[in-house]
Amino acid sequence: MIIYLAKRFFQAILVLVVISLIGFAVQDSLSPQQAVGAIQTAQNIEETGFAERYFHFLSGVVQGDLGTSYFFKEPALEVILKKMPATLELMFAAALIVAALSVPFGVFTALYPNHMLSRFILSASILGLSIPVFVTGILLIYLFSVEWSVLPSFGRGQIVPIVGYWETNFASLDGLKHIILPALALASIMLPLFIRLIRAEMRQVLKSEYVKYARARGLSPFRIYFVHALKNTLLPVVTVGGIQIGTLVAYTILAETIFQWPGMGFMFLEAVNRGDAPLIVAYLMVVGAIFVVINTLVDVLYGLINPTIDMARMGA
Repeated sequence: MIIYLAKRFFQAILVLVVISLIGFAVQDSLSPQQAVGAIQTAQNIEETGFAERYFHFLSGVVQGDLGTSYFFKEPALEVILKKMPATLELMFAAALIVAALSVPFGVFTALYPNHMLSRFILSASILGLSIPVFVTGILLIYLFSVEWSVLPSFGRGQIVPIVGYWETNFASLDGLKHIILPALALASIMLPLFIRLIRAEMRQVLKSEYVKYARARGLSPFRIYFVHALKNTLLPVVTVGGIQIGTLVAYTILAETIFQWPGMGFMFLEAVNRGDAPLIVAYLMVVGAIFVVINTLVDVLYGLINPTIDMARMGA
């Protein structure tokens, strides 16, 4: 495990270096003065080599200096950190919805494939895969906010400070009401995929020899399905889940725009419209770092879910 973690750490560093190169290239093309770190003439900037400008930029990144936002007049990283809790809480709420619904629905459709409810769930999942998130968001707003007037359609509502920049929606009833619709819209992207994935993997696992052996030993159906079978079903689910985190972060931009959710995605679109190069680069760097950390954690989870995996060979 230690060897594997060392290899993954080295790979993560390489990925972050590549991300920093991309971020520097964007900032250097949009704002060469900002990339160099001082107001200089065009001639001086041309005389400064690409490598020199990049290492100057990289030294700032290592120290947490990603430039100063043109619009907010604050360090770009500080602006990101203020917006990050809203995005992370939205993703967390969407992930909770996906986990709470996909596991029971997927297991049920695997155990009872000919049941009327199973057919309805699978038909609905196909429909869910075909509908874009912005259409789902608009439909949710129309039903729950316009027609029925039971849930708010924009903003975070009442938020409660926790520590530092972190303000949470989960500590107040009004905050919970405001997060439901954007979380449902965001969850609609991944929920159909995970229902069908769990169903397919569960049906495959139920045909395996160790499940037949467990039945022969007289174990209860609950223990067979939810302890032995489900545990082995989760390995590919975790794999896909780690990959889908990137999709989830990307779609937060749409969800946050539709519901005016003040997170990183909404901020990123505003930064693009304003040409706020330091804020754009800071967003790319932070999101890239989040991807690297999450993918590393997902790989480590393999060993926890299935101890038979050779972690050292996976890292080779």
